[in-house]
Amino acid sequence: MSDTFLYTTTLDPRAKPLIDELIHEYDSRYGNYFNAEGAAAELNRYPPEAFAPPHGNFLLLLRNGETIGGGAFKHYDDQTAEFKRIWTRHDFRRQGLARRLLVELEAQAARQGYRRIYLTTGFRQPEAVGLYLNNGYTALFDTSVDPEIYKSLPFEKDISHLALAYIAETSGSQQRLAAAGR
Repeated sequence: MSDTFLYTTTLDPRAKPLIDELIHEYDSRYGNYFNAEGAAAELNRYPPEAFAPPHGNFLLLLRNGETIGGGAFKHYDDQTAEFKRIWTRHDFRRQGLARRLLVELEAQAARQGYRRIYLTTGFRQPEAVGLYLNNGYTALFDTSVDPEIYKSLPFEKDISHLALAYIAETSGSQQRLAAAGR
């Protein structure tokens, strides 16, 4: 079993199975609650460029070359990346893959200069709520009330420590190269 992260674009053919399953899952949970056209309209709300460097990124998790998960982020403000579409294929859940995706996306957002993460999830996604709460995200809503009153559940996380660690690592590498005469 070999898992690898691949930074690519939403247009990569390897992303299609993931996006198709995400549409099916959202439609089965929400129907046309958020949009009369269903989840496909929501997923197509942002152009592929929104999830491309230097301001965004799109990640797939591959196992033996097969797409089993993914996620993305886009520019929210100068200090904040907005995470979108963090997903694990239904038959690969309960293996900690969503957490691995989350950690990798946080690291990449920090490498791209972001210091904060913002994201939202739907009120019918308790698994996502648990994922974020268990991984250091702060709910920007009252978790003691019925989440349906909010519809969209926002979270945030400070990742400035990751950004500072990346800056220090990069500076150290540059200093070592300069000392080596490269």
